[in-house]
Amino acid sequence: MIAAAIAYLAFAIFVAGMVWRVVAWARVPVPFAIALTCGQQKSLEGIRAAWLENPWTRAGAACRTAIEALWFRSLLRDSRAELLPGVGQALPNGRGSESTSEPRPLGSGCRLFYRGDRSLWGGALLFHSCLLWVWIGHLRFFVEPALVGPANRFVDAGLLAAVAFLFLRRVLDRRLRYLTLAADYLPLALVATVAGSGVLMRWWSHTDVAAVKRFALGLATFHPVAPVGVGLLFYIHLFAASALAVSIPFTKLAHMAGVFFSPTRNLPNDSRARRHVNPWLAPAQVHTYAEWEDEFRDRMRAAGLPLERE
Repeated sequence: MIAAAIAYLAFAIFVAGMVWRVVAWARVPVPFAIALTCGQQKSLEGIRAAWLENPWTRAGAACRTAIEALWFRSLLRDSRAELLPGVGQALPNGRGSESTSEPRPLGSGCRLFYRGDRSLWGGALLFHSCLLWVWIGHLRFFVEPALVGPANRFVDAGLLAAVAFLFLRRVLDRRLRYLTLAADYLPLALVATVAGSGVLMRWWSHTDVAAVKRFALGLATFHPVAPVGVGLLFYIHLFAASALAVSIPFTKLAHMAGVFFSPTRNLPNDSRARRHVNPWLAPAQVHTYAEWEDEFRDRMRAAGLPLERE
């Protein structure tokens, strides 16, 4: 029953950790509109505003947040910056400026160019889509009767390919590798272990699905039973999934909930329509110039400084 205890402990830590993170985010004061804008803000009549790029209502901000969470819209923007030299200068890799296919500015000196990085958007969309499909497919182990079937070969291959892409992207891109911490590899390693062991159980070792379902139904009904005849790969899969669930609230994987608390996404940009006052700001001790002049009038007169009031 050690497997059941580990599963319950991991689920409890995951729920408690996510509740703690969400409550901490919800308590952070955000008195000012700091929405991330890339379109015309609503101002004067006759000027067309970007209702989705730069929403000024809560409904528009909710739509922008939903599109970001479901479609990763910000990754479609220019997400790669590159400093290119002027005409006739050598590129950082030692080649001449004629060898690059990027647009070049006229004249000398370096210029900053932005271009899209659709590979990151495609890899992230593939990873999250396959992960969602696999998660829904796993519900057949916890409900009776099963509402959905298992994932197919395309989903398994897509998930493994997406994990490999995200890992290689951090390793091969020198700028991203410089910014990557050791803790950033932990979620990728856990996801790779969970996905790899799951694929091996499905297509190679052929684990007893009926025994796995009895164990999962026992966990869901709080009457756990010891799994029999499931093999070592199942325990590796279960322990890696439990470790992944435990790590989510304490790593960058918590962005699954944090994206909805991002003030650059969920706030309407209405700074021109209404005045934002910080309610937590303590009253300032104001010392006007008139009061300052009354305090130092004699010294100012002795020093020959001009006075507004004699």
